[in-house]
Amino acid sequence: MDFALSDEERAIRDTVRTFVTREVIPLEAEVLRRERAHQPGLDRSELRELQLKAKKFGFWGLATPEEYGGMDLPAVMQSLIWTELGRSFVPFRFGGEADNILFHATEEQKREFLIPTIEGERISCFAITEPGAGSDAANIKLRARRDGDDWVLDGEKTFITNGNDADFAIVVAVTDPEKGARRGGATAFLVDRAMGWRSEFIQTMGEGGPASLIFDGVRVPHRNILGEIGQGFTLGMEWIGKGRYTIPSHAIGIAERALQMAIDHANTRETFGAPIATNQAIQWMIADSETELEAARWLILRSAWTVDQGLDPRHASSMGKLYGAGMVNRVVDRVLQIHGGMGYTRELPIERWYRQVRLYRIFEGTDEMQRLIISRDLLRGYTKIGGHLA
Repeated sequence: MDFALSDEERAIRDTVRTFVTREVIPLEAEVLRRERAHQPGLDRSELRELQLKAKKFGFWGLATPEEYGGMDLPAVMQSLIWTELGRSFVPFRFGGEADNILFHATEEQKREFLIPTIEGERISCFAITEPGAGSDAANIKLRARRDGDDWVLDGEKTFITNGNDADFAIVVAVTDPEKGARRGGATAFLVDRAMGWRSEFIQTMGEGGPASLIFDGVRVPHRNILGEIGQGFTLGMEWIGKGRYTIPSHAIGIAERALQMAIDHANTRETFGAPIATNQAIQWMIADSETELEAARWLILRSAWTVDQGLDPRHASSMGKLYGAGMVNRVVDRVLQIHGGMGYTRELPIERWYRQVRLYRIFEGTDEMQRLIISRDLLRGYTKIGGHLA
């Protein structure tokens, strides 16, 4: 059993780390200053400039198929890269990406939505969550009613990432209430903002914020159905599934950077004539953090590995998401404690991470939903204790 990275994986990871160190981390002081002034950390043009710099490093479209100009990297490699991006709180992501379910589009839809999104000319958002349908995504109520060659959408979506900036939304709507969403009663639509939906900013404890999307008699051509009628819930779960290993991969990077800050501080901060690193209380917080970080790393890499092996990744991904999200919250909390009052200020990124990572236990499947999936799989015999090694 070999736990080492391949030469290629190590080389790509190190190249991303170099890019983050040279191009992204130097922006942190300015990003913190802007956020303290209630401004976006990066504007759209600055993000685009960084993405083009990354493209010169060879990084464009990590998950995008090669036929569309992407790298089509395996899930394990993507996980390693997301970890490196997590080392900085600057809101940067590589360009050349599009929602994974957009590749189900027709050729006409690809020209109108997919290709411009990959090229950075358009911004998308995925809209399934509603005020009464979060973890219970099958309980969506936003209705799409057929009217000739159009569908008319009425209802509201909420907590939609990129909803304030998106040019178009991928909206999962109820098309057959009798069937219900899980049994083919929901359909995905590609809906331009110009068709009439509006977004309303939702203020959260984190930086930036999601949006509510309001649909009031929005008419969408039948040709804008993504996939097939009745396929909406399946596509929605496919979209959410990818986040189950990318989000906790990002959490590993945050935890690594934060823990190193705690170690550096503990070795230099003195109280009562000695570095606080000599205190057992500090040593145990560091030891617990490193142990949990390493455990999370292997759970998350294993969940990505199951994707690359063509295995059903849901059980492994739920364990990785559950443990990774909890781990980063505990590590950042300890790091803040080690820094004392300074960690609580907005001069350092620690309190920012503290607010940011709290979301990790909620979006793309709450802790409670991950526990439900894990226990259900075991109780119903869908998997065995010990997974693929059982």
